[in-house]
Amino acid sequence: MEFEGYIRFFLALIFVLALIGILTAVARRFGFGYRMATKGGAARRLSIVEVMPVDAKRRLILLRRDSTDHLVLLGSGPDLLLEGGIPAPAEAPTSAEGGQE
Repeated sequence: MEFEGYIRFFLALIFVLALIGILTAVARRFGFGYRMATKGGAARRLSIVEVMPVDAKRRLILLRRDSTDHLVLLGSGPDLLLEGGIPAPAEAPTSAEGGQE
C-alpha cells in the first residue's frame, strides 16, 4: 500500500505541474507574459512599437518617442541602446481614412 501512495502522489504532482505549464503558455499567448504600456490617449509621446524576445533573458524593444524610434536591448545585465534617432516610418493611410481616388 505504501508504494501505491507514492505513485498516486507522483502522478498528482505531474498533473499539477502540467496544469501550471499550460496556464502559463495560455497567459503568454494572450499577452500576460510581459508588462506592456497601456494604449489610448492621443497625448502620449512615448509608446512601445514592437517587442521581440532574443533568448530567455533578453528582449529587443523598439520604442517610439514623438517621431523618433529607438532600439533598446533589455536583459539581465545593463540595458543597451543599440540604435537611436531612427526616423519613424510615415503612417500608411487605412481604408477608413482615405486612399480612395
